[in-house]
Amino acid sequence: MGDSDTPDHMGHRARLRARLLGDAEGLADYELVEYLLALAIPRRDTKPLAKALLREFGSLAQLISADPDTLRRVDGMGEGAIAALKIVQATGLRMLKGEFRDKPLLSSWDALLDWLRADMGPIDVERVRVLYLNSRNMLIRDELASEGSIDQSAIYVREVIKRALELGASAIILVHNHPSGSPEPSRQDIAITRDIAAAAAKLGITLHDHIIIGGADFRSLRAMGLL
Repeated sequence: MGDSDTPDHMGHRARLRARLLGDAEGLADYELVEYLLALAIPRRDTKPLAKALLREFGSLAQLISADPDTLRRVDGMGEGAIAALKIVQATGLRMLKGEFRDKPLLSSWDALLDWLRADMGPIDVERVRVLYLNSRNMLIRDELASEGSIDQSAIYVREVIKRALELGASAIILVHNHPSGSPEPSRQDIAITRDIAAAAAKLGITLHDHIIIGGADFRSLRAMGLL
């Protein structure tokens, strides 16, 4: 009988489950990951793997949002364990998105920002997204416009405006992340924002804002007076 099958190991898991059902706030991050992995790898002591993953990725948020290919490179991480992490990520993002899905975004701004920070804050590649809105400022489509290197991503004015016309959008919101962790806009960020705003206005489309996500922080170019 291996160590993973010993009564001590099973007793620890039972105690961990009882704490999870009774007072989950009292659990450390590694304990949450440990129990989650135990559901996918039931015959293994998952505490060492949980601690190793958090050391590797730096935080619970970064671990949950890590790319599957990156997770596969960690010894002990099979498809079931990776899927367990991804279902937590997908569920959390869907819950956050549900707070504004059927509401005007401008009246659900805090919920929108919570979702964007959870979705884009932990990733280590720069991405540009465009949120297309109808005349009631409700979300029509959320699309990835560009994905670049760790510090550069391209966005094209013509493509953004063309897609807005195809969708019949009345307004748009630009969003992108800075993997460096600093949400401060660059000169290029400001310039492309103003170019898109000017092109959109000629066709009766409003650019409400350009949100830059940097870790858990963000900047609104409109709030900064740059739009």
